[in-house]
Amino acid sequence: MPQRHLDRLTAVDASFLHQEGPVSHMHIGGVTIVEGPPPSMEEFLGQIRMRLHLVPRYRHKLAYTALDSGRPVWIDDPSFNLEYHVRHTALPSPGTWEQLQELTARIFSQQLDRSKPLWEMWLIEGLEDDRFALITKTHHSLIDGIAGIDLATVLFDLSPDPPPISHSGRAWQPHPEPGAAHLVAAGLIGAFRAGVELAEGAIDALTHPEHALARARETAEGVGEIVWAGLNPAPETPLNVPIGPYRRFVGVTSELEDFKAVKDAFGGTVNDVVLATVTGALRSFLLARKRHTEGVELRALVPVSVRAEDQHHTAGNRIVVMRGPLPVYIADPLQRLRFVSKAMDGLKESKQALGAEMIAGAQNFAPPTILAQASRLNFSTRLFNLIVTNIPGPQFPLYVLGREMQQAMPVAFLPENHALAIAIMSYNGQMNFGLLGDFDALPDIDSIGEDIARELATLVSLARESAATPA
Repeated sequence: MPQRHLDRLTAVDASFLHQEGPVSHMHIGGVTIVEGPPPSMEEFLGQIRMRLHLVPRYRHKLAYTALDSGRPVWIDDPSFNLEYHVRHTALPSPGTWEQLQELTARIFSQQLDRSKPLWEMWLIEGLEDDRFALITKTHHSLIDGIAGIDLATVLFDLSPDPPPISHSGRAWQPHPEPGAAHLVAAGLIGAFRAGVELAEGAIDALTHPEHALARARETAEGVGEIVWAGLNPAPETPLNVPIGPYRRFVGVTSELEDFKAVKDAFGGTVNDVVLATVTGALRSFLLARKRHTEGVELRALVPVSVRAEDQHHTAGNRIVVMRGPLPVYIADPLQRLRFVSKAMDGLKESKQALGAEMIAGAQNFAPPTILAQASRLNFSTRLFNLIVTNIPGPQFPLYVLGREMQQAMPVAFLPENHALAIAIMSYNGQMNFGLLGDFDALPDIDSIGEDIARELATLVSLARESAATPA
């Protein structure tokens, strides 16, 4: 599906707009560290300008229909200025990792301007050890984590000497900014397309009633599971307090092979090891805050992509969320891992994802006021304590202008009344954590990062002991 002028936002995309407020910024992004001296700003802009036709959405801005009668649409920005979106700055000498973290936090403390395309990219000079950094920031309504890997092709190459990028050879010519009538028509066309999809589903149901009945039964079970989960609120914690607009950021580096070693030794998946590691760090955080952990099970909002293989190069969010347990009451690291692994198996076997996808599909026909209410419910503090999202990245090196990307750390977002979000991304043998926290609520966010590293080291040590013990 091409990214077109006058495309109507999906219900999920629009929900991220409705959810945003003065203190809850709904942008995501990442920090990457690149080897070698930085390119000149002219060279960097040229690299992006040459490839921007591959992602037309980067030149689109939001437009609203009359009286907000439908979801917004994406339109060409006739005054698009690449120099506005690509920023250039430098760290003060000596350009340490701590300084880069502080700069990242400041950048993510500022909302994106909704009158322009919803993204920024920062070229950061002056990083120690002859390196530079890139910070990307994109509104969640524009792109989800899985699609983000695809859109990175705008900038990154698979080799230091990539082949030339093919393009039309002519300058981009934006469509004229549409009037009110065009916007209303675009909304109606979007609703019509959604209706066609519904009709196609109905025809398929009539053709294969036994499949439709089984699907309906599973979907009903899934919705029931979601409703039941909502009746059991998440526990109150220091992570669920009113937040402000300012952020702290901490990055934690680790090796993917360590997570695989633990998984191979004790079973489960790499994601199970990630969640168990986060659980142990949060247990230490609560104990340091002198909060009891007996019987306390935190709840993580775990985004799951439902993007099909043939949809990886399409824009628009195709994600649903499930609520995974984080048993901070369990002191033993291996027992925590086994509990998390079993619980996640149960979630995968449940119908939660199917039910959530059905609810998201039903929102395609919801008016904006209902959509806004559904969005607020989805991110209610009652339902979860923090976001934990694991993004699979490429397991080979990427390059920008011939320079190798050495590290990549993702940055998530903080819904209202949520002081911490943890994003994890694998890249070229690494498994790196990005911790985004509220500035006032989490002055001790560094300790959470240190505890993540400590918990992983403990599990790796136990895995090695297990491997060394004769069967």
